[in-house]
Amino acid sequence: MSKFDNVQYETEDRVAIVTLDRVRYRNALSDFLMEDLDAAFRQAVDDRDIRAITVFGAGEHFSAGHDLGSPQRAEGEVNKPTEEGIRGKYRRSWDFDVERGLRWRSLEKPVIAGVHGYCIFAAWAVASCADIIFASDDALFLPSNFQYFSVPWDLHHRKAKEILFESRFIDAEEAKQTGLVNRVYAKDDLRTETLAYAHRVSENDPFQLRMMKMAINQAQDIQGLTAHIQGSYAHYSLSSNAEKDPGYALAETDGKRRPMVQRALDNYHAAKSRE
Repeated sequence: MSKFDNVQYETEDRVAIVTLDRVRYRNALSDFLMEDLDAAFRQAVDDRDIRAITVFGAGEHFSAGHDLGSPQRAEGEVNKPTEEGIRGKYRRSWDFDVERGLRWRSLEKPVIAGVHGYCIFAAWAVASCADIIFASDDALFLPSNFQYFSVPWDLHHRKAKEILFESRFIDAEEAKQTGLVNRVYAKDDLRTETLAYAHRVSENDPFQLRMMKMAINQAQDIQGLTAHIQGSYAHYSLSSNAEKDPGYALAETDGKRRPMVQRALDNYHAAKSRE
C-alpha cells in the first residue's frame, strides 16, 4: 500500500483503490487532499498492471466539498498564498476545480466512484469526473452552482434548474432516476459491489477500454461539454463575488459553509421535520 497524507492508495489485483481520508473534516477537499488525489490517480495511470480505478471516501461521508476553514486550509494559504483580488481567486479556483476536473475526466483508465453520505459541491465535481458512479442508499448529492459546472450534463437541463433554483439535496434514488448514479446499494454493500464491478471491468483489454472511454468523451465534447465547463467559470466568478453585494439575499454564514450549501441543509432539515 502507498500512503499519502490525505488519501489512501492500495491495489487489489488490477484495480486501484483510492480513498479520500480526512475523516475529521468529512473529507473536505483541501489543496493538500486534491494534490494527493491527483498524485494517486497519476500513480494508478502509470502502473501498467492497473486497468481500473475506484474512488471512495473514508468515514461517514464521501466528501462535504471544499475545505473552507480547517487548519490545513490555513496552512495551504501560508505555503501558497492566493494573489489578492479577482485574478488571484480566479487562478486558484480555476486550477483547483476546472483544470483538474477536466484532466481527471480524461484519465485513460476507467474510474468508478463509490459515493456514500454527503457529496457536496466540489465533491459532486470529483464524482462527476468518474466514468461510473455507484451510490449507497444514504448518499446525498448537492450540485454546485458553477466552478466545474458539469450539472447540466449530469442531469436533464430542466432537472438541473429545478434542483439548483431551490438549492436542495437529491438522494441516491433520485440521483439514479436522473442518470447521475448508475446503481444504488445498501451502505454496507457499496464497497464490495463497486470493487466487484471494477474487477469485471479490469478483465477486459486496457487499450479497448481506453478507446471506448475516449470515443464517449469525444461525443460529449462534440456537443460542447468542455467548452461549456470552461465558459461557465466566468459565471462562477461573477456569482461568487456578487455574494458580497449589499443586496445579496442570503444571510452570511460562519464561513464554514457556502451560503447555498447552508440553504440546502436548512431545506433538507425542514423537509425531514415535516415527515
